[in-house]
Amino acid sequence: MHIVSKTDYLLYRECQKNAWLKIHKPDVYYSNELSDFEKSIIETGNEVEAEARLLFPTGILIEGRDVVAQEKTAKLVADLAKETAPVQTLFQPVFVKDGFMAAVDVLQYEAATKSYSIYEIKASNQVKEKLHLYDLAFQVNLLKMCGLTIGKICLLHLNPKYIRKGDLEITRLFVPDDVSTQVNERLDEVAVEMQKASEYLSPTKEPGGPCECIYKGRSSHCTTFNYSNPEVPEYGVHDIARIGLSKAKLIELIDGNIFHIDKIPEEIELSEIQKNQVDAFITSRTKIERDKIATELSALQFPLYFIDYETFPSAIPRFDGFSPYQQIPFQYSLHIVESATDLAKTGYEPVHREFLHVGSDDPSGPFLESMHKDIGKIGSIIVWNKKFECKINDELARRVSEFSDAGNVSDSANVRNFIDDVNTRVYDLMDIFSKQYYVHKDFQGSTSIKYVLPVIASMGSGASANGGTSAEGGADKLSYKKLDIREGGTASMKWNEMTTGLRVDDESGEKIALSKAEQSKIAGDLLKYCALDTYAMYAIWKHLWEL
Repeated sequence: MHIVSKTDYLLYRECQKNAWLKIHKPDVYYSNELSDFEKSIIETGNEVEAEARLLFPTGILIEGRDVVAQEKTAKLVADLAKETAPVQTLFQPVFVKDGFMAAVDVLQYEAATKSYSIYEIKASNQVKEKLHLYDLAFQVNLLKMCGLTIGKICLLHLNPKYIRKGDLEITRLFVPDDVSTQVNERLDEVAVEMQKASEYLSPTKEPGGPCECIYKGRSSHCTTFNYSNPEVPEYGVHDIARIGLSKAKLIELIDGNIFHIDKIPEEIELSEIQKNQVDAFITSRTKIERDKIATELSALQFPLYFIDYETFPSAIPRFDGFSPYQQIPFQYSLHIVESATDLAKTGYEPVHREFLHVGSDDPSGPFLESMHKDIGKIGSIIVWNKKFECKINDELARRVSEFSDAGNVSDSANVRNFIDDVNTRVYDLMDIFSKQYYVHKDFQGSTSIKYVLPVIASMGSGASANGGTSAEGGADKLSYKKLDIREGGTASMKWNEMTTGLRVDDESGEKIALSKAEQSKIAGDLLKYCALDTYAMYAIWKHLWEL
């Protein structure tokens, strides 16, 4: 019988067949490499757990999951109950019983009640009931099987209200949420699920049919979705905008064996956005509402500032004024079009300015000071996702005013006035696409610049390598494929590696020091990536302008 780990059980709750494949066909489950974003999540979890252990200074860490770790756990757990025990806390004790296994983040003996308290450490800002409570219920059930009396059950998570000022205050950084009642209410339910999981995951014969993710939107699909659902096309009904939020609609399509967009019956009710996406795919006609686009663009004032930020969401606040996961803005790229007449010049290219913080200190002040220098007092500031950039600006103003020095704009009132002025001038270029003024089948229902840009580049936007209008030149200059950094998650992770001077080895998990040359290369790669983001916005705007 297969030993069902806590990880197996939680994966089983999300998608049963995916969990079975992880155990019995690991080559299928691990066929895709972890993305940089997924790697950063793992690293963040490790960092948060290490900080949380400081709340229990006498704890003993048990490493590994093998028999040696299990035997060590049994001995130390027995010792905990002795009055003479020098240590009352264990980190990662491993329990195995009746075909189930789990390692507990923190197990603490309470002499007064002769019971054991459990602390589950999570690198999140809140309790996630559908995940965290079932995670803990599995552990409690297993520990009870092992004969332990369980008292307090706590979820130890980051405190979103904590703002760092000076040294890190661990006792304020974490919130110990007592979830004993909620977990105990789920014990019977989870006990039944554990047994079902064991019965499903133990047989070596592969379960037939699709996995249950077939009833979920594309963004919620499991790791092995393509393997379990070969009849589902690469682009189909699962990719319809917000289809995952229309569960009944998706179920109706799947139960009707409808996977291709061009097979959707007319009687299926779709939202306007969904209908536009489907119509564009079926007819291959591009919807362009030129008058509405003209109205949007005519409201913009030259000079035009195309700007994009790169940020790092540090779970453990790294600098004063930051809260857990608050974004650290470390870089921006800026392309500037001074006037409409400049566009008529042969070989015209917009002015490019940029900022990248390469030090290990807080970038906030230098970032804001550079912005103040690069952005003039008049002109529209064009972004892609206004909500994000304006939020970063507001946080910058507060933080720089209260916690740091920003040179020419260090005066609190000047900082606030500058940011308020910038935010009132911001225009979101994505609006044209989210308002459905421009719909192309290859956008695939998305308004992400990574979907919009290739379409625009293939048409020839006037923003080409030589300043001309050839589609080939434009597509080449606007391609991310030749860059070593191609998306924001990688940019964020690489900046963290560059400024800490360390990276995590994929095989050993050990931290390795970066050479100066490696750090310098990362800086160059970051500048190229961010520059393309803003040049891409310029190219898209120019294409719309020329319409």
